[in-house]
Amino acid sequence: MKFLAGLLVCSTLLFAQTQKLVIDAEQFEASDNKGISSFTGNVKIKMGKDKLNANKVDIYFVSQKGTNVKTPSKYIATGNVDFELVTKLKHYIGKGNKIIYSPSKQEYTVIGNGFLQEKNDNRKIYGDKIYVNQLTGEARVSGSEDKPVRFIINIQQGQEGKK
Repeated sequence: MKFLAGLLVCSTLLFAQTQKLVIDAEQFEASDNKGISSFTGNVKIKMGKDKLNANKVDIYFVSQKGTNVKTPSKYIATGNVDFELVTKLKHYIGKGNKIIYSPSKQEYTVIGNGFLQEKNDNRKIYGDKIYVNQLTGEARVSGSEDKPVRFIINIQQGQEGKK
C-alpha cells in the first residue's frame, strides 16, 4: 500500500499542475449553466511530460464566490483511459475504464480494470477500484472474488543466500 499512497503523494496528477494544458479532441461542448465542458472522441490531454488519453473527458467547474472566475472541481475521464505521469523522481503509467480526479480534495479514483505501474522500480498494482488521497496519504484498492487485488514488486535477494 505504501507504493500506491506514494504513487500520487510524490506526484501531482496531470490536472493539478500549473503549466500549459493542451486538449485535443474530435468534439467539444460546454454548458456555462451546468458548469461542464465535455471533450469527446480520441481525447488527448498533455501538460508538460504528463499525458492522458480517453474516449471522453468531462470537466466540472464551480464559480468562486463573488467573482466570475470558474475553477475545475472534478475531472472524469471515461473509455479506454490511459495516462503517464512524470515527476522529478518517478515515472508512472496506468489505465482503467474510468478515472475521477477531485482537485480540491486531491483524490484520485481509477474504476474498472485499474492498473498502476511505477516504472523506475517496476512495481505494479491491479484492482477493480483504486483510490488515493494525496493530502492524507490514504489508499484503498478493491477487487472481487473473480478478480482479486494484485500487487507485483520485484524483490532483490541479498548476498547472504549465496553462501
